[in-house]
Amino acid sequence: MSSCQNKLEFDWIQLDETESTNLYLHRLSAAQPMKEWSVVTADYQSGGRGQRGNSWESEAQANLLFSCLLFPRFLKAQEQFYISQIISLAIKEALSLYTEGISIKWPNDIYWHEKKICGILIEHNLTGMYLEQSIIGVGLNVNQVTFRSNAPNPVSLSQITGEVYNRATVLSDIMDRLHHYYGLLTEQKKEWIRMRYHEALFRQEGFHSFQDASGVFQAKLVEVGCDGKLTLQTPSAEYRSYYFKEVQFVL
Repeated sequence: MSSCQNKLEFDWIQLDETESTNLYLHRLSAAQPMKEWSVVTADYQSGGRGQRGNSWESEAQANLLFSCLLFPRFLKAQEQFYISQIISLAIKEALSLYTEGISIKWPNDIYWHEKKICGILIEHNLTGMYLEQSIIGVGLNVNQVTFRSNAPNPVSLSQITGEVYNRATVLSDIMDRLHHYYGLLTEQKKEWIRMRYHEALFRQEGFHSFQDASGVFQAKLVEVGCDGKLTLQTPSAEYRSYYFKEVQFVL
């Protein structure tokens, strides 16, 4: 393990292998004082986790696996979705430096056209009505060219462009933009963040297939609320609203 600084002078801990960068950072921050913007990266995760309890496949030394520590104590618990929005925007804009066709699939998967390039797992600690600590975990497919799991639609930046990338450079691109959006959040520019997030959404135009507890239906995106609630409109002008895990895109 080594510790160094990136160009924005964030504390950066680099690991060859760990079970999960989120778990490592959580345990470390519980055991000792940590600076905001501390970042842990790993060449390999033996137990990488995704949303919905899924595992995250990643070839050793091929991809960008990292977790970042924030203390957004100015945000109320019901506003925690803003953290999801700003990291999604940061990754979307950083990847857009390298290729076109990047979007955010609600709530915070990053897609290239119809394929998933990045997953995000955010874990919050609360104090009363406010956030105390947020650990943002990111698994971004950078240089992996073969995927062996049963994940339906993975893709990497290298598969898209045919190039090989420096993972530290991609990390720096993301952290630059996350720092920018976090600054806007502290300045209470929440509506602007929501607007940017909506503009970046996957399948934001036209009607598409979704599935909820009642089955598959057609709808178009209307809005995502401050709390992350997704509102859809069916062709018959019926409005339906869902929290995470209550509805999914049919891919």
